[in-house]
Amino acid sequence: MSFDLASLLSLAIPILIAAVAGGFLAGLFGIGGGAIYVPILYQTFEVLGVDHSVTMHLAIGSSIAIIVPTSVRSLVAHWRKDAVDWQLLREWVVAVPLGTVAGVTLATYASSEALRGIFAVLATLLGIKMLFGRVPYVLAQDLPGLAGRSIAGFCIGAFSALMGVGGGVLNNTFMTLFNRPMIQAVATSAGVGALISVPGLVAYIIGGWGDPLLPPYSVGFVSLAAVAVITPGSLLAVPAGAALAHRLSRRQLEIGFGCFLLLVAARFVYSLL
Repeated sequence: MSFDLASLLSLAIPILIAAVAGGFLAGLFGIGGGAIYVPILYQTFEVLGVDHSVTMHLAIGSSIAIIVPTSVRSLVAHWRKDAVDWQLLREWVVAVPLGTVAGVTLATYASSEALRGIFAVLATLLGIKMLFGRVPYVLAQDLPGLAGRSIAGFCIGAFSALMGVGGGVLNNTFMTLFNRPMIQAVATSAGVGALISVPGLVAYIIGGWGDPLLPPYSVGFVSLAAVAVITPGSLLAVPAGAALAHRLSRRQLEIGFGCFLLLVAARFVYSLL
């Protein structure tokens, strides 16, 4: 198949807006921006006539690819402010990637409808979490032992890979439930995004390798065209988000992002009816 130039141009503005918004949120919340990229890319591929059975796989895989540089830059921005929990990241250097590969393996064999359903459920839960903000109570005064942290890391990697996100909201929730400061959770989440996106990128490329239904300029379930358009805008917006994270309240943005997630979830549920 070939892309229609007029269709590409008509979608350029929303894609660029998504790029900037995703990059800003990556710095602000320590997320990779995937919750924004996936629905935009899914709709883009649908409009461009990509085969329906691979549009969701391609959207998630491309989102993971975009998260690689975004997460790394976000991590560097927070590292400079000495807010990252490097000990936790070192302990997760195996658990999170293993969970990511498990999630990608499941996604590779799942149907487009199943992936949309999974995304809708997880987006609904995350959206509700964002609307309520920080959980007003803690489960313990510090993180659980190594076994508990490893299980948590594996689950964060797996669920994030299924959604095409960087795991920031999941990790923020996990760390704050165990009495860690929000700013440390946000900063550490940028590193979690890197642990998810790098093995996730490789796994999505392998999982979709040689699929005849993929559009031009695709490497496995990764659209190089989408990555080339979105990545620059995302990278430019990351420092602004990181700077704001260390200065201002994020409550209004949390509410806005939560509403966005719920709207996206509703859109995917509607597509399944």
